[in-house]
Amino acid sequence: MKLFIGMLGTETNTFSPIPTGWNAWEEVLLHRRSDADENAPALFQAMQAVATETVNQRDWEVELGLFAFAQPAGLTPRSVYEQLRNELLADLESSSDVDAVLLILHGAMVADGYDDCEGDLIEKVRELVGPDVPVGALLDLHCHVTQQMVDNANALVGYKEYPHVDTLLRMQELFEILADAAEGKVKPVTSFFRCRMIGMIHTTREPMRGFVDELSALEGKNGVLNVWAGHGFPYGDVPDLGATMVVVTDGNPDQGAELAEKLGMRLFEMRQDICAFPLTLDECLTKAERAAEGPITIADTADNAGGGAPSDSTFFLSEMMSRGITNSAIAMMYDPVAVSLCEDAGLNTQIKLRIGGKMGPTSGPPVDVLATVIGLADEVTDNMGEINMSYGACAAIKIHIGGDVSLSPASGIDVILTHNRAQCFSPKAFSQLGVDPQLKKILVVKSIQHFHAGFAPISKQILYAGDLGALAGDMLKIPYERVDTTRLWPFLDDPFAV
Repeated sequence: MKLFIGMLGTETNTFSPIPTGWNAWEEVLLHRRSDADENAPALFQAMQAVATETVNQRDWEVELGLFAFAQPAGLTPRSVYEQLRNELLADLESSSDVDAVLLILHGAMVADGYDDCEGDLIEKVRELVGPDVPVGALLDLHCHVTQQMVDNANALVGYKEYPHVDTLLRMQELFEILADAAEGKVKPVTSFFRCRMIGMIHTTREPMRGFVDELSALEGKNGVLNVWAGHGFPYGDVPDLGATMVVVTDGNPDQGAELAEKLGMRLFEMRQDICAFPLTLDECLTKAERAAEGPITIADTADNAGGGAPSDSTFFLSEMMSRGITNSAIAMMYDPVAVSLCEDAGLNTQIKLRIGGKMGPTSGPPVDVLATVIGLADEVTDNMGEINMSYGACAAIKIHIGGDVSLSPASGIDVILTHNRAQCFSPKAFSQLGVDPQLKKILVVKSIQHFHAGFAPISKQILYAGDLGALAGDMLKIPYERVDTTRLWPFLDDPFAV
């Protein structure tokens, strides 16, 4: 039997000024069916390896179509989305004797003219393969689950963890459901419940940690095939925004709907305890300065490239320089021009740079610094769970504070500059450029939560800042125009009572 796999995914911040055009796709992953696999990006190779190994265990074959993924940013131009979609559909149409279709998507992709790219794609896949071929989609938990998706897919399976350390595991689970369906063992059907809330939820903390474990424990019993919570993506101004509970059952949509509502209401009741409420930049730096020892890791959540932010904001850097904070480091600062200048200057060269603050008011003003180039690399890679990601060319600089030009680890502020816009995933982002993060008192990482798995083991404390930048940590400050906020917490204390 044969499985077709294709990928088309990005997370769209509809407020972002950065278009998700062809450059954005080519920078991360744009691997066509005709491209040589040995030259493919690491992201494709990782998924290809796991997919091949998984299907071979059941004596299935795998046929791959287009694999495309872009760093979160603003709207995808209509022509770009339609070309990518049509290419993936053409790959599927040219595949013979397909017994199941597995789509690796995101769930929060928006293009000009398309609020629900995933729903549109799944519907067209269904039209191609007919009603009898099982179709499933793998979704990021930061998704907008829509009726169009549910109507056309047999199974929607999403990540359970944030940070997303379970991507490949969930892909394997989805394949097992689709393979069982194709072999006549189950009849998967997806049900979902809108929880009428929005917020950033960390699965590393209780009570969400225990709740996720409960969801997993329900699977494989009483006809329940898969259960997960879609947290929603707060920065997508589309009508279907909001958290959802998703249940895949063996041919029992009423059972699935009842369980989804029961679990969804439990999620809603925990809202105050599970949603993250970040501190201000000032509060975080003050706490970090007063700490007896480090590293104290501060998440600059408002400038997370993984949410569509520019990743070039200077608010932390400016304040740290103003306070004279040393023995500290920041990653990742998106500034390809500064990277090029550092490359031209060379290692151990003192240089005057203007860095950051390029992408608009939410990035703050650029900062002029005197610095020494302390690290260079043609490419720096990092890991999001089991998936390898590239920052492209990078430079590490030590910004000199108060006339001190020492290059000791405790002096100045070390900043990692990147050619590719991406969030900081782990301490490797520092160490590959010669900066030892464990020697620093304060680490500032531009990320919301994906950094946690890597930095928690080395940090004395983790703090979250969310007041200055493109991604408002306070949901009430997001300037929605198309979302019905009268049906969502925290805009309404209890939207179920209305």
